[in-house]
Amino acid sequence: MSPWYMLDSAEVLQQLDTNIPDGLKQSEVTRRLKKYGSNQLTEQPGESLWQILWKQLTATMVVVLIVAALISIALRDYTNAVAILAIVAFNAILGVRQENQARVAIAALKKLAVSTVKVRRDRRVQEISARQLVPGDIVLLETGNLVAADYRLLESSNLRIQESSLTGESEPTDKNTNKLEQENPPLADRHNMAYMGTAIAYGRGLAVVTETGNETELGHIATAIQTVKPKPTPLQQRLDQLGVKLAIITLFLVVAIFGLGLLRGEELSLMFITAVSLAVAAVPEGLPAVVTIALALGAQRMLKKHALIRKLPAVETLGSVTVICSDKTGTLTENRMTATFLAVEGHQVDLTTPLAELNTDEDLSSMLEEQPVLAWLLTGAALCNDALLEPHPDIPHQFQTVGDPTEGALVMTADHLGLSKAKLEESLPRVGEKPFDAERKRMTTLHKLPLVTNTIPEGLKLIVSGLLELGEASYIAFTKGGVGSLLEVTDRVLVNGRAEKLDRQWHKKIIENNDQLARNGMRVLGVAFRPFTSETIDLDRKALDEDALEQNLIFMGMIGIIDPIRPEVKDSVLMCQEAGIRPVMITGDHPLTAQSIARELGIVPNDRILTGQELSQLSSEDLKHQVENISVYARVSPQNKLDIVKALQTRGHIVAMTGDGVNDAPALKQADIGIAMGITGTDVAKEAADMVLLDDNFATIIAAIKEGRVIYDNIRKFIKYTLTGNAGELWAIILAPFLGMPLPLIPLQILWVNLLADGLLALALSVEPSERKIMRRPPRRPNESIFSRGVGSEIIWVGLLLGLVLLAIAYHYWSRGDANWQTMVFTTLTLSRVGLAETMRSERESVFRLGLFSNKPLLGAVILTIGLQMAVVYIPILQTIFHTTSLSARDLLISFGLSTIVLWAIELEKCFTRRK
Repeated sequence: MSPWYMLDSAEVLQQLDTNIPDGLKQSEVTRRLKKYGSNQLTEQPGESLWQILWKQLTATMVVVLIVAALISIALRDYTNAVAILAIVAFNAILGVRQENQARVAIAALKKLAVSTVKVRRDRRVQEISARQLVPGDIVLLETGNLVAADYRLLESSNLRIQESSLTGESEPTDKNTNKLEQENPPLADRHNMAYMGTAIAYGRGLAVVTETGNETELGHIATAIQTVKPKPTPLQQRLDQLGVKLAIITLFLVVAIFGLGLLRGEELSLMFITAVSLAVAAVPEGLPAVVTIALALGAQRMLKKHALIRKLPAVETLGSVTVICSDKTGTLTENRMTATFLAVEGHQVDLTTPLAELNTDEDLSSMLEEQPVLAWLLTGAALCNDALLEPHPDIPHQFQTVGDPTEGALVMTADHLGLSKAKLEESLPRVGEKPFDAERKRMTTLHKLPLVTNTIPEGLKLIVSGLLELGEASYIAFTKGGVGSLLEVTDRVLVNGRAEKLDRQWHKKIIENNDQLARNGMRVLGVAFRPFTSETIDLDRKALDEDALEQNLIFMGMIGIIDPIRPEVKDSVLMCQEAGIRPVMITGDHPLTAQSIARELGIVPNDRILTGQELSQLSSEDLKHQVENISVYARVSPQNKLDIVKALQTRGHIVAMTGDGVNDAPALKQADIGIAMGITGTDVAKEAADMVLLDDNFATIIAAIKEGRVIYDNIRKFIKYTLTGNAGELWAIILAPFLGMPLPLIPLQILWVNLLADGLLALALSVEPSERKIMRRPPRRPNESIFSRGVGSEIIWVGLLLGLVLLAIAYHYWSRGDANWQTMVFTTLTLSRVGLAETMRSERESVFRLGLFSNKPLLGAVILTIGLQMAVVYIPILQTIFHTTSLSARDLLISFGLSTIVLWAIELEKCFTRRK
């Protein structure tokens, strides 16, 4: 069967077995409801709390910790087991809490309203719930109605539908009932169809339901979203890889040391304790908890900046982003049509500057006196107009337009210049009209001129007196429409308040102005007028000749209307580029409009644009080769957006996709980080996204990306810090037996150090402020190892240095038979971890330049750590638990001094690096 848009109305009704006068019978409706189901989208069930908990507990690093706890239980080392399991539980609770909070917040954002529709059933009009619609229902369409299913239009009277949420086009689309000859045109070009999730912006009509529920275009998108499987974020991948590597290394060491010990004739129980000590020293117990806490704190900071994080790992993913694919309408632009340019008397007038600078009524009057033709043009545009200006329901002293957005832009602009439509209509009441239709592309209204100018409000006298000078006119007709359409019915042009013949030169000037505005991405409307005498038009005798209204018109000028760029976006795009992130515009709008906006924002490195139609003809391989060189895509479908994101990902990019419409949802879910708009965004888009911008501010994305980079830097610092300290412990434990020494640290002491270092100190390290110029460096490579850029080598050499320091202390005190030898090793290790935390706050900057007070939480953690360690060394009950003895003042000072060796070594290395 041919698509509905390729059939004429009679064929559509025949296929659906329905008719216009009667509609469907109730019995037939019941049968079709059973066959097709209710008219609603099937939602994919979200993760339950148990599923979220299971996901937290099955991360590789957490599994390693659980195994370590089970070994401790098997050895009856219950203290270690309880401590490790407490860390696991804390990490799981934090992760579950954050994801559940995001889920609750999204539920609060959703607006669960069910629309109603007017249908014709059993020969009468009924108002029913949209969920009860079935294919074949005859639906009545009026301005303001939501389109509740997919319709084929049967009647259209000036019908215009706002389809931006589905197609990405900012301007409402004119609709008609003519069948299409082209097969598979873009949704935006199917002028005889109306699709679920859109809204009637203007006019009225009649339609028949063709598809409901999941079979609608919106339903197809919802299905596509559910088939997209989210992949692990870069951080999840890196941590899993780290967990696997640590697990393998730990297992190898435990087996090797255990086996060598037994071969040497050591006791089995001793080797078990040694094995547990190695496992505890190798595994960074605090890593999962610190990473989760760092991400949760980052998410909270982002929420204060109006970015709601739905999935915790997405916080870090932002820091890896290499490409931002952004929708245009409502994301880069305001999704609010605005008149910005006037072309009159052969030259252009930029409205943006005058409107911004006019502050007083005197300024307004002065401008109108200097440029009366501007006032005439806007008067005609405001009167030949069905949009209304009404007080805003939520914002005091603000107004909003009701009706077609383009007409609303004209009324709003006229009002800003003191030309209130309501006052204009009082002085120049409408007495007749010829409505707009898509074929003529024009609209005309007829207005009665006042007999006495004294009755005219002061602000309008200049305009009306100018009109009266055109002759003994009693009426004036204003015509508004496409410039080409107007020129067909005009024979004069208004120049300096006088009508001159529209000759070839003037015609050329007007067309050139029109083309220039169109190239700048504007929608251009022309305005013309014609005065009439009482004899020409006799309204009392109903002798109004509508055709005569659009003959021999006088061309006044044209108005350029555009969906303006959000004020903050230009700077945000520049910041993206400085940070090495490539912005890409993907829109359903016209190519010229897209190119103009992209050029103004600085997105376009060249003039290449790829349209949806061209995209559909490319193979996946061809698209993969082209995506690196194209930054603007226009007239795209939801599938096109998905293909672009996939192509960028196959090139190794970490892709962020921003959007607010239903049409953005599949790409939002496929992207490494999906970013939905919280105010203008649809529920479908919010559900598909990883992050929701609560203020719809593009600049918030840049703040979030910076936060993501800071968090990844701090997680990386923590991993370097904790593995360096753990490596030092391992070297001491592994090498001690070769010197004939017993274990220098018992498992509980190792766990205590790790809890302080990987807990208190690491958590404070995770809130380290951003390093200088963090947004002026390129994003890290997507496949970059967590040990790259010197992290791996530093873990090895600093860990070995720390191990040798500990071993030297242990051997010196043990060989003297000093009972404090283990306590000296234990204390020096703890204090060394304090120094490591301070010096690892920056990869290049000296800790002395950073200052102790630039990270107050870390300073507090350092003081608390030293205090707790002193308590373990000197309080009797804790001495019993941790097998410690009191240190003399001399030994304590030696411990403090030796613990700074690693700090000075790293500071020296940073000094050499800076000099290079």
